[in-house]
Amino acid sequence: MLASNSAARFNAIMIAQFLLPVAGYLAGSLASAIIVCRLMGLPDPRQGGSGNPGATNVLRLGGKKAAALTLVGDTLKGVAPVAIAHLLQLPPWSVALTALAAFLGHLYPVFFRFQGGKGVATALGATAALSWPVGIAFTITWLAVAAGLRYSSLASLLATAASPVFAIVLTANRTNAVVLCIIAIFIFWRHRQNIARLRAGTEGRIGQKSTG
Repeated sequence: MLASNSAARFNAIMIAQFLLPVAGYLAGSLASAIIVCRLMGLPDPRQGGSGNPGATNVLRLGGKKAAALTLVGDTLKGVAPVAIAHLLQLPPWSVALTALAAFLGHLYPVFFRFQGGKGVATALGATAALSWPVGIAFTITWLAVAAGLRYSSLASLLATAASPVFAIVLTANRTNAVVLCIIAIFIFWRHRQNIARLRAGTEGRIGQKSTG
């Protein structure tokens, strides 16, 4: 009987190792910005403002309440799948893959024609769920850069670029560091227009109107 229960648990864990990343991607595909805008009767964020379905653009289109709901939704969909993977005691590679899948779901949501946002809030949620010390370091870096230089995009770029280093220094977890490095690469790609504006000196600062 004991052997049978152990075998059943082993099989369940094996299945969960591969199903959780899929579930993470589907959770990430629930584009909070689009859903919030539809529920509140606001313009589609992919067609209004900067065209980016993220909290910053929703702020332009619908104000602070809509933006806050978007930010919370984007963060939670990074947290929830990874937290479940931890609760199921899946191996580190499966937990990290679930985090990456949730992030990629936000960037390329299957439910919304693969037109997603830039991924910073979901990356933060996934990072914090992988390791709360790294999540705190991410947040502190973002806040410090944003407060000092007043560039949201630069704060996002530096925080995500630093997150793999935080994973190594604070937790010595190389698996998480690799996944966070992949996430950082995608975020830099998604912010390529912001990077061009930063280099040109035309990027909008926090509190000013911006095109992205």
